[in-house]
Amino acid sequence: MGQHSFPAGRARAGRQRAPVLNTPGAAASHQRPRPPRLSIPCSQNRSTPSMTPTPQSALLLNSALDAAHRGWRVHPLRPGAKGSALHGERTCPLTGPCAGGHRKWEDRATTDPDRIRAAWAAGAFNVGIATGPSNLVVVDLDVPKDKSKKDAPCGATSFKALCERAGAPCPTTFTVRTPSGGMHLYFSVPPSMRLSSTAGTLAPHIDTRAWGGNIVAPGSTTPDGAYEVLDDVPLAALPHWLPPLLIEPPKPAAAPAPLLVPEAVTRRAKAALEREVAAVAGTSEGGRNTRLLEGARALGRFVAWGEIPRDVVEEAFQAGGEAAGLSASECRATIHSALTWSIRTCRPRRAA
Repeated sequence: MGQHSFPAGRARAGRQRAPVLNTPGAAASHQRPRPPRLSIPCSQNRSTPSMTPTPQSALLLNSALDAAHRGWRVHPLRPGAKGSALHGERTCPLTGPCAGGHRKWEDRATTDPDRIRAAWAAGAFNVGIATGPSNLVVVDLDVPKDKSKKDAPCGATSFKALCERAGAPCPTTFTVRTPSGGMHLYFSVPPSMRLSSTAGTLAPHIDTRAWGGNIVAPGSTTPDGAYEVLDDVPLAALPHWLPPLLIEPPKPAAAPAPLLVPEAVTRRAKAALEREVAAVAGTSEGGRNTRLLEGARALGRFVAWGEIPRDVVEEAFQAGGEAAGLSASECRATIHSALTWSIRTCRPRRAA
């Protein structure tokens, strides 16, 4: 890639189409099959299912192993799609890796070759990269989807303008072309830099994938085509002028509303709830989610014993978590997972 322009790249003949898998129980062949909901096996389990790989599944396995070799944590995506193939919170069995509570795909992504082979032996799964744990920031340069707006700049044009404004050349780094004609620019960041993903923060048609973000790896396909390596060069460090543009100013901490606890709640359950919620609300960045998980687990036994309604506990911890700066969706997922695990595993009241 030149200093002031992006690489044109050489187009491969024809766009690849996502394979149609003969998944048991699938509908007619013209419908997209529903892939199995798999969990990446624990590294202790080295056995790989005996299965003859198809050329497409072998290609995707190699793509996953190549990404892992680069130090990027991968997880399986649905065949021919971009959504995770791992089970979600609502269908979590709370066993294996999730025995202590549901673990999201970002936590379960791996670089372990044996776990990767075991996961991709189950089918031709697309490859997802968990950017945050991989110490990556990927700049996603998209193209306008509304063809009627011919004058709208694409993401690549806007990014070039940002570089010029910063007085820096367009960086040369590992680049992937997307099926829509956009580009993914991969950058390395130090483990101490924890940036969140953004959407349109830099400019229209420019997103970034960092913590909380997933990027589709090259070799994967969708009905629109394939993700292909456009510039296979060493990874560049994230330009120094980008992080300040990606960091949102801290929001002022909001005081949590006073707890309204029904009279039917026992005194010890009420005291425990007030104590734990206050601790969650006062936790600073870096330990908020863990403290929320611990607090909700501590209250699960009182819910199981009938000393306090579950919805009262959920509402209180939701307010405490958001006051600490966590997003509403992150609070809901953590609280639900923690309470479900605690209620299921707590001892009977007489034995506690």
